[in-house]
Amino acid sequence: MTSAAAGTGRLTRTLGARTRRVVYGTPGPAEIRDELHHTTTIDLAHVVMLTECGLLPEDAAAALLDGITRLRADEFAELYDVDAPRGLYLMYEGHLVAELGTEVGGKLHTGRSRNDIKATITAMRLRAELIGLLGEVQRMQGVLLARARAHQGVPMPVYTHFQPAMPISYGYYLAGIATALDRDITALRQTLDELDRCPLGAGAVSGTDLPIDPARTAALLGFEGPPLHAMDAVAARDTVLRALGAAAGAGLTLSRLATDLQLWSTQEFGFVEFPERLVGGSSAMPQKRNAFLLEHVKAKAAHAIGAWTASASAMKSTPFTNSIEVGTEAVSGAWSALAAVRDSVLLAQVLVSGARPVPERMARRAREGFVTATVIANRLVTQGVPFRTAHHVVGAAVREAVESGESELTKITLPDGMPADVSADVPSLTEVVEAHDRGGGPGTCEDTVRTLRGRLAAHGERLGAHRGRLRAAELQLDTAVGDIVARRATRGVRR
Repeated sequence: MTSAAAGTGRLTRTLGARTRRVVYGTPGPAEIRDELHHTTTIDLAHVVMLTECGLLPEDAAAALLDGITRLRADEFAELYDVDAPRGLYLMYEGHLVAELGTEVGGKLHTGRSRNDIKATITAMRLRAELIGLLGEVQRMQGVLLARARAHQGVPMPVYTHFQPAMPISYGYYLAGIATALDRDITALRQTLDELDRCPLGAGAVSGTDLPIDPARTAALLGFEGPPLHAMDAVAARDTVLRALGAAAGAGLTLSRLATDLQLWSTQEFGFVEFPERLVGGSSAMPQKRNAFLLEHVKAKAAHAIGAWTASASAMKSTPFTNSIEVGTEAVSGAWSALAAVRDSVLLAQVLVSGARPVPERMARRAREGFVTATVIANRLVTQGVPFRTAHHVVGAAVREAVESGESELTKITLPDGMPADVSADVPSLTEVVEAHDRGGGPGTCEDTVRTLRGRLAAHGERLGAHRGRLRAAELQLDTAVGDIVARRATRGVRR
């Protein structure tokens, strides 16, 4: 069993076992595989770059690449039980030194620091999380738009202050959620775009005087360029904050959707029904049919909100340089929070797909809520009646209907003094919904869906470009590594 060296030259002792557990944790195989996968990807690119720059002999580079590749192929199993007194990275590096010798393994860390490695791992991990989350949010918007188009002809009341207000359609409501989600997609995409520069090369805090080529490692790792400013590269994790903020925004949008669907699926409303695969029963009450998945959707936004708050609090008032508070503590809660929001999106996809509106119930509640009242008032306005007068006339008609026990507005009694040619017909719900074609009303639902579909296609193209660049970089890195190892093998045969 290999053991990493405990000393640094300057220091001869390491943290005690209990303190070490607090600082570094006790990572199991899964955690070791996850962290070292990112670390070794960086190392492969770094070794290729050092070799091309003449800072690492090709034979040493090939030995390093071969050793790292073998560890990756075995999922780092031989490191699971190795002592790590100074953390996983130095344990792993110490293992390579012990296996390959100082003249080979000891050259891996040339021209870099744990600081820029850690910042690069954070950027790569965040990039992967955002690409995954963006893909699911875009699918969510596609589901909303498909359902919006299918149900744009299903009238229902919209509520303000929990009271029936105006006539809309169920499809129009879903298109509204899709419109809000479009802004969330834009925020997530812009955050992903920020991850265009690779921190590797920034070193400990101010770059390096060695003739390295950070642009090369950036390209091999799928970034568009090297650090713009070394200190910023290792000091800042504000992109993590923006990612959490954008994820929280998407989570909040879906939580509001879930709140409405949960309310509308109650027996009291009866607007929406879910199939049995999307509801649960009760351990005690046989009659229950709980749309409990919606509660998960509602709650998961809290993970991102809490993580953002914790992250911002950890970053606040820290020096603008490499910092444990910023680089470690502030980002520690981000990954589970982003995963929670992604789970919320996955649940929302199946819930919106599976939800079935109950048109007759929606229409009846719209009529019982007198939601055509404003339209009737507006039609009086088009006949020359002042709006405030029309508002009063229709309001009186609603009061009269309620007092007489009527469940819907069927007639309007015009007061004396009105011109003889003024009429106040009560329009149908469908007619009213279609007539609201100004100001983004439900009559423009088809146009809204068409516009959002175009934007969704553009979002998809941008996301596809990110994925394509990563695939190309992975292939480029594999090729560069393979070439160096192959040349060494050829030299060995010739000898």
